[in-house]
Amino acid sequence: MFCSRFFCTLLFISLFAVCSHASDWRFNAGLGIRNQTPVVAIAGLGYKELIFRAQGMGYIRNQNDYWCGFRGSLLWTFFKDSPFNLDAGIGGGYEYTRAPNEMHEALDKANGLIVFPYNYKELGDISIELWTRLYGFYTQISVPTKKFAEHDAHKVFWGAGYIFEF
Repeated sequence: MFCSRFFCTLLFISLFAVCSHASDWRFNAGLGIRNQTPVVAIAGLGYKELIFRAQGMGYIRNQNDYWCGFRGSLLWTFFKDSPFNLDAGIGGGYEYTRAPNEMHEALDKANGLIVFPYNYKELGDISIELWTRLYGFYTQISVPTKKFAEHDAHKVFWGAGYIFEF
């Protein structure tokens, strides 16, 4: 079963690679880190200089220890045919993080339930985004212009990682 899934995935990626070299379509796949969501998987679909990238991932350990986030970006690529690329555009997403707070847990244990035993960060936004890539390694900066949900979130968001384009 694993062998057939691996073969189908390899065939699918090869088909995309051949199609991308035969036309103006391009595809991205990669992994990265962000300051609000620790790890994200990235997928992108583009035509000529315009590209849409989606990123997201989540992890749950227990009821009060998890994180999740997803983000979409519509970008215009400058210097597309060189090793250095600059992508600028708009993006939007939602990110939520909840982590245990051991000091609050100790207070609850001593006095009964008086505070939440966890901290959380939340953000839902529309942002102006700037991505730079050099030989596949990227950095991303997102500056929120409209926030829909916010609690203890950063003012500027960043990301870094590697994107393979085919």
